[in-house]
Amino acid sequence: MTDSSRPPLRTVVLVSGNGSNLQAIVDQAHAGGLGINVVGVISDRPEAYALDRARAAGIPALTVDYKAEGGGESFGRSLGRELDALMPDLVALAGFMRILPAYLVDRYRGRMLNVHPSLLPKYPGLDTYRRVLRTGDEWHGSTVHFVIPALDSGPAIIQYRLRVRPDDTAELLRGRVQQGEYVIYPMAIRLVAHRRVEYRDGQVWRDGTPMTTPLVVDEDDMHEADAKLLGTR
Repeated sequence: MTDSSRPPLRTVVLVSGNGSNLQAIVDQAHAGGLGINVVGVISDRPEAYALDRARAAGIPALTVDYKAEGGGESFGRSLGRELDALMPDLVALAGFMRILPAYLVDRYRGRMLNVHPSLLPKYPGLDTYRRVLRTGDEWHGSTVHFVIPALDSGPAIIQYRLRVRPDDTAELLRGRVQQGEYVIYPMAIRLVAHRRVEYRDGQVWRDGTPMTTPLVVDEDDMHEADAKLLGTR
């Protein structure tokens, strides 16, 4: 059950590359039901294709060029100014490849989400697909979590999980995981926008109850995920 009387959350998406997760968010937002209005897309790279996706959708597309800013503190300050000017209720990192300064994360703590391609807390950081294959893990997947200053360590809302196949390569695994991200990231945003999920006391609460483990969507039951996780309370 959701409250359709609530105004949609002003949402800004941070991107660095192709923007396929951005596209999934925008498509579902435009279709209705997510409870958000994407008011801006910001990239750290002016050549990011995600900016073209934003423009095609009629969304303001902005760049805070990491290299031109000289990185570090100057980049963080400039990004913070652009974010604040858009007055977001929610910030979604979608393939954003920069570590944000702690003060900026704290400013939006509880209102900033990220999707990371691993079953956190396993494999924070980069190159998760090759690391999983090297280790010989049976399972891999992706996690949507609230962002805190520690890298990829914020409390998890939802995970997409799949079995690693004997013939998987890093690229094949990436493609399979990304298909799940297009489902779970908009789902997590919807839960947050409709106040079904919130960040409180350093953990995730769902419908007024603290969550001890994230919600899980398996590859084999993706088609049932909405009914299973977004149904009535």
